Amino acid sequence: MSYLVTIGLEVHAQVKTRTKMFCACRTSFGDEPNSNTCPVCLGLPGALPVLNREAIERTLLTGLMLGCGSPEISRWDRKNYFYPDMPKNYQTTQMDFPLCINGGVPLYEHCYPTDHRKNIANPGKIVRLNRIHLEEDVAKSTHLGNSSLIDFNRAGTPLMEIVTEPDLESAEEAFAYLRSLQMILQQGDVSDADMEKGQLRCDVNISLRKKTEDPLGSKVELKNLNSISAIRRAIHFEIARQTEELDKGIPQIQSTRRWDDDRGETQLMRTKEDAHDYRYFPCPDLLPIETAPLLEKIRPLVPELPHQLAARFEQNFGVTPYDASVLSSDRHLAAYFEATTDPAVPGKKAANFIINNLLGTLNEQGIAIADCPVPPQKLRALLILMENGTLAANQAREVFSALFESPEKDPAAIADSLGFKPAAAGELESLVDQAIANNPTEVEAVKAGNEKLLNFLTGQVMKLAATKPNPKQVTELLRARLLP
Repeated sequence: MSYLVTIGLEVHAQVKTRTKMFCACRTSFGDEPNSNTCPVCLGLPGALPVLNREAIERTLLTGLMLGCGSPEISRWDRKNYFYPDMPKNYQTTQMDFPLCINGGVPLYEHCYPTDHRKNIANPGKIVRLNRIHLEEDVAKSTHLGNSSLIDFNRAGTPLMEIVTEPDLESAEEAFAYLRSLQMILQQGDVSDADMEKGQLRCDVNISLRKKTEDPLGSKVELKNLNSISAIRRAIHFEIARQTEELDKGIPQIQSTRRWDDDRGETQLMRTKEDAHDYRYFPCPDLLPIETAPLLEKIRPLVPELPHQLAARFEQNFGVTPYDASVLSSDRHLAAYFEATTDPAVPGKKAANFIINNLLGTLNEQGIAIADCPVPPQKLRALLILMENGTLAANQAREVFSALFESPEKDPAAIADSLGFKPAAAGELESLVDQAIANNPTEVEAVKAGNEKLLNFLTGQVMKLAATKPNPKQVTELLRARLLP
């Protein structure tokens, strides 16, 4: 039997701050275990929290980027539970008055899985948000058979929990949502959102029902999802599992399951607690926040979102929608492209070289665009050489390879050292005449309509030249002489 799938996501994104949410400990990744700790994040008796203003402002900025509203007063609560990763036995979070409410995340078409982009069910879909609240992260637990290790470096790191409405209908939409959200968070510089470093984590809630008018089915929550592709696989498995059990008349119960990526299956962990099981109550150690003054301060900091950048690139630089989607997918890449553009270089040609050559080289070297050794001004100078006819496309690629290895050098100087320079006045015309005189058979064939032999004659001119002129210029000269 076919069922309607309903999916909601709870995303935890680490806020990009230098210090933790309620203390001055560093938030750096990869340090020695338990080296960035203090009485506050260790939950020692008598330690009192102090709010991290930057974390609050960046969360509000996220809300503005996603079209959220904010209550006049936002309040802190305690979520009570007993587990080794939270020694004070409660997590400071927000329940009734979160910093951000409502809003939505647009699903960018280029963020869907590559194999699904031609079959998008709901183009232009915006996934509604329920809330974004701010809280502290817990310690990292590593389970080793009969023992566990606890690293408190992560404890107290500021986390945004971004909660959707149950708007998603497939694993592919969940994939696109996470990619789109990740892109927006990075664009606003509010989070690096790197899943490999645990800066973006996601819990997936899935339920099935027969008809739209039926109430939502029992919610099954999936945990232990460490990549966007793993989330897609887990959702596909869970939909198939629930479908099979419902077809057999086995009712689903509200529960939490873990994803085992090696086995490709979900496994039951526990039946799910409801909110009242956590005994939320207001935190007595922290004052409520008046949001209006903070919103007024950060509203001018709202950046162009990826879809706004893409639209401007298409309009101002004449790039294709695909090029625009690639260039706007990373704020550093977008800035690099804009710094490279020049009235002397068509935007489409700059986009082509960046996407096809620069990004390819960076990927091969494992270098992020933010760390690109070639400054955009140097790439612009190279593109101008190609545009004014000094360099052919293949010559420009060769110069770029040398420039990538020695970015302090001038592109024109590199081209000159490789012998890529225009022939002296009249010299190229003389070489063309010489090649025509030396190859009468091929010349007659060209005049008879065999234009492919222009490439042969171009090669003959290149052999005669002391330097390496632009082959395109040579071919055009030959064409003008032989095919008037």
